[in-house]
Amino acid sequence: MAGKKDYVNSQVSSNRDKIEEHITEILKLIGEDVEREGLLETPARVTRMYEEIFAGYEVEPREVLGAMFDEDHEELVIVKDIVYYSQCEHHMAPFFGKVHIGYLPSGKIVGLSKLARLVEAVTRRLQVQERITTQIADVLVEELDPRGVIVVVEGEHLCMCARGVKKPGSKTITTALRGQYKQEPALRAEFMTLLKQ
Repeated sequence: MAGKKDYVNSQVSSNRDKIEEHITEILKLIGEDVEREGLLETPARVTRMYEEIFAGYEVEPREVLGAMFDEDHEELVIVKDIVYYSQCEHHMAPFFGKVHIGYLPSGKIVGLSKLARLVEAVTRRLQVQERITTQIADVLVEELDPRGVIVVVEGEHLCMCARGVKKPGSKTITTALRGQYKQEPALRAEFMTLLKQ
């Protein structure tokens, strides 16, 4: 994860040899020659990649928000275009996109970079986009106790673009609404307008 501390998945690290053996076996089972030059280091490279892309298992999402600050600000706070990369739990194929977060504080705010850390903690594991959206919203509600939360996640899924129906360029959009955002259409409209700017 980006920032002060880069996390790696310790389960992957401690099982490095086994994972490399399994990757080698998969390469053989799909008909590859594991002795050819281009594949000699592939099992080790894949294992190092797994340490990074599954680092979210090392982090409790609620803990990444860290310190919160008392602040007499009750208007909308938005952090948009937080880029994420994740892995579909159904096919272990990548999906990626952007997360947009808005919340209405009720006396507490959080450092803006912590919202990006929250996205990383939730996405760097086997996931589905719907769960990512819900988890981010629920953590913010539980930890910040805001008057409202809105989360919009855009995703491009290789399991849909590169296989199966093969529809490249198609995007999935999911939303989670909490508090006043669930009850007040005008607030949702304001958020969506600001996203487009």
